[in-house]
Amino acid sequence: MKAVYQTDRGKVRAHNEDAGGFFLNQDGSLLAVVADGMGGHRAGDVASEMSVSKLKIEWEASTGIKTADDAEKWLKAQVTAVNELLFEHSKSHVECEGMGTTLVAAITTNHFATIVNIGDSRGYLLNESGFKQITEDHSLVNELVRSGQISREDAENHPRKNVLLRALGTEKTVEMDIKTVIFEEGDILLLCSDGLSNKVPEEELKEILLKEEGLEQRAETLISLANENGGEDNITLTIVEFSKPSEGGNE
Repeated sequence: MKAVYQTDRGKVRAHNEDAGGFFLNQDGSLLAVVADGMGGHRAGDVASEMSVSKLKIEWEASTGIKTADDAEKWLKAQVTAVNELLFEHSKSHVECEGMGTTLVAAITTNHFATIVNIGDSRGYLLNESGFKQITEDHSLVNELVRSGQISREDAENHPRKNVLLRALGTEKTVEMDIKTVIFEEGDILLLCSDGLSNKVPEEELKEILLKEEGLEQRAETLISLANENGGEDNITLTIVEFSKPSEGGNE
């Protein structure tokens, strides 16, 4: 398994409210995370950083996650705990009132990838079947598309594109989507904030991920392209590649 994490403030925002990373547990399984924070002044970065930090600590101490069922249970329990942590923090710190964050995270093993998401940060899978988004945006615009009220083309430039229907930490309880997919040699998982997915079309994401170059270079190319296309938002991504055993290690 090889992985890379990169984040960029973009060309417009004063500071970066995204966070993320990839972490190994006691068994060598990998957890990849991307969180896109929001809220009052500086509260967004508090929410995203707290979420990633809590998940990192719990994952690095974990062991015995062998099946998709194990992974799904772990993610549900830990994301629920993070939601409670953020919600209580926002209640006890006035400067963080109303803060929250999107979250997309994936546990990857040599057999499967289990993905959780809340909000509009996305997970994509590139495999022998092609390249596709495997998460569903919890946004007003996506709900309008799903219900047939607007087209996907209309959604791209909709004035309420940034309105989320779910976020981590804004309510006492949170609904999350969790799914497991087969993860095999040569497959690539891309997790990203909307600073990337809003600026780089899926076909270009696929083309760049298919390039014969290191993961670091591919990640840099994706971020550069998002900035070239406007860079109005923070841009964050984690890429996990199921590499051949001879390639080994994490980048």
